[in-house]
Amino acid sequence: MAEHHFYLKADWPGGRNSVGHIDAGNLKAQISIPPEMDGPGVGTNPDEMLLGAAATCYVITLAAMIERANLPLKEMSHDAEAIVDVTEGVFTYKKIIHKPTVVLQQSASDKDHRKLKVLVEKAEKSCMISRAIQGNVELELQPNLS
Repeated sequence: MAEHHFYLKADWPGGRNSVGHIDAGNLKAQISIPPEMDGPGVGTNPDEMLLGAAATCYVITLAAMIERANLPLKEMSHDAEAIVDVTEGVFTYKKIIHKPTVVLQQSASDKDHRKLKVLVEKAEKSCMISRAIQGNVELELQPNLS
């Protein structure tokens, strides 16, 4: 069994509305509470970072599956949305909506399009981050395929 270790160092200078810094190798950013939650909105925040982790994991997983299936990919992009619920002062990361757009080349067969539809759904269930948050954050898929 192989294990991969990732490390992050966070510096936080003070109270709730401070601005900190994270360093995780290739990821270096200022961090603070977003303005929607009455924070200073400097740099990124945990809500954006979880959405970023889920979205990048999904799109990379889908790209790998499309490549392995030898589908004639023309172009692909991905939008994602997160919904955070605030009830009685309790913040709950409620939902992530994946919105992939995948276009196959004109030469793609009906079989290719059917396989793409299967892979778009399978990628959401196979992604490491999706599996990590499963049961805690609702995941929704709104694909745009052609």
